[in-house]
Amino acid sequence: MLYSEKVLEHFANPKNVGELEDANGVGEVGNAKCGDIMRMYLSIDGDVIKDVKFKTFGCGAAIATSSIATEMIIGKTVEDALKLTNRAVVEALDGLPPSKIHCSVLAEQAIKAALSDYYKRQGIDPAPIVGGAGGCDDCGECDVCNAH
Repeated sequence: MLYSEKVLEHFANPKNVGELEDANGVGEVGNAKCGDIMRMYLSIDGDVIKDVKFKTFGCGAAIATSSIATEMIIGKTVEDALKLTNRAVVEALDGLPPSKIHCSVLAEQAIKAALSDYYKRQGIDPAPIVGGAGGCDDCGECDVCNAH
């Protein structure tokens, strides 16, 4: 299994690791099959994501996808963050082996879970805005997609 230089860099030197004490959106997702768990912390001011941190228990690909996903949404609006797809995460890392695509799905789901929490804290039903927790864009390249 070969990883791109970007995956190796984000695994060896992940960005935005940790917790945010003042987070106003926290989401956690996991994959029972592989055991990966991701928790995302968002600090949102107005409609802009001012800071993002993550804690991931998992393989190198899970850490790399968490790291790059945080970089892709920091400074963006909530609306833009909701548009982030697992495919965009994979592309930003210059690809992932097919058996690791599910890690990018988890990164997308973690962001959406944190945004759902943010809306709930505001007294807003997140379902019409964030959608379901699915997060999969049916890439057909991983066990998650191949299961449906």
